[in-house]
Amino acid sequence: MIKQNQRAAACAEIQTLSRKLMLSSQLSETCLEKGTQKQLDFVRDLFAEEAARREQNKINRLLKKASFPCIKTFENYEANKIAFPDDFSLESIRDSSFVCDKLNLVLYGPVGTGKTHLAVAAGVAACRLGMSVRFYTVASLVRLLSTASKNGKLDKVIRDIQQAQLLILDEWGYVPIDTEGARLLFQIVSDCYECRSVIITTNLEFSRWGTVISDQQMAAAMIDRLIHHGYLLVFQGESYRMTHALMRRDTPPG
Repeated sequence: MIKQNQRAAACAEIQTLSRKLMLSSQLSETCLEKGTQKQLDFVRDLFAEEAARREQNKINRLLKKASFPCIKTFENYEANKIAFPDDFSLESIRDSSFVCDKLNLVLYGPVGTGKTHLAVAAGVAACRLGMSVRFYTVASLVRLLSTASKNGKLDKVIRDIQQAQLLILDEWGYVPIDTEGARLLFQIVSDCYECRSVIITTNLEFSRWGTVISDQQMAAAMIDRLIHHGYLLVFQGESYRMTHALMRRDTPPG
């Protein structure tokens, strides 16, 4: 009975892995009909290793396509200085459920308080769950869109962004945006509305967003789309980089 159970378990795993690897059903059927227990175990382990390799290759491709400035994770990440809404928590970012729900996040707070780290960690976690992510600084995205528009390749860039389930826009408000750049950026944010999640990091309160694009009405429309299905996370405290800077450890010359 034990051997029969072991054989049945191995057969079931081989069938599942065969479908995952998109192999011919005839291959798995032959194994099941003619294979000994040792042969079945070998085929199961072989299929499992190939499935794991393919999965890791897919994750690597997603991480590369996302274009993160560096890889950040939630390991040792301190979220105790982030004010979360009552109905939203860090766990919803860790498990990427907010991406599945097409929710937006605006990470607001002073420079150096961990906004970009959290945004990247969220993107990396999503990639590792098989989700497509794109990361841009706002300035780099505006440059990309403007250049593509001038070269007649705007549709191609937009189609690539549309493939993403999560779009991360870092450093909103750090660099002023001209009228054409603001129009293109608004087009991207509007296109994401209820279709994919957006994370924006910024050190500007909503009331000052219009100063970046010199158009209060467009800024208000952008904010409206972001917060309709989204959350504001407020970061507090001193800059991590300033606190841990080597210069601060040196004794001033006297």
